[in-house]
Amino acid sequence: MTLYSRPTEPHYTHPPGDRRTLGDLFSDLSQNASFLARQEIQLAKVEMKQKATEAGKEVATIAIGGLLANAALLALIAALILGLSQFMAAWLAAFIVTVVVAIIAALLIWKGVNTLKAMNPAPEQTITTLQEDKEWLTHQINQ
Repeated sequence: MTLYSRPTEPHYTHPPGDRRTLGDLFSDLSQNASFLARQEIQLAKVEMKQKATEAGKEVATIAIGGLLANAALLALIAALILGLSQFMAAWLAAFIVTVVVAIIAALLIWKGVNTLKAMNPAPEQTITTLQEDKEWLTHQINQ
């Protein structure tokens, strides 16, 4: 499915022997260029919305990693308290839980940050169609 449709070729051509004025030709060119610009804006909106949705998912992953990092800090504090107050094996269990939670948090944050860094926020489809529109417009002017 395409999000973008251009006017069909017959819209741009006229029967042989058509005696249109230069003003008519520029008017048609202006209307067609205006239509293309509106289509490009619509395409850019759709494409940027898709990119923002993808980025939002990775921000959520980072937030979950941050929450787990906070839990790791709380567990570390609990482990230190248990270790200092009781000098028993219970602190070792709390410390192990802290390390595991911290590793999970670090992995989630690392994954989210790397995925965001790898994303290309540019609306590539829009850029491509704008280049095509430029070529079309140049061709129309040079005819």
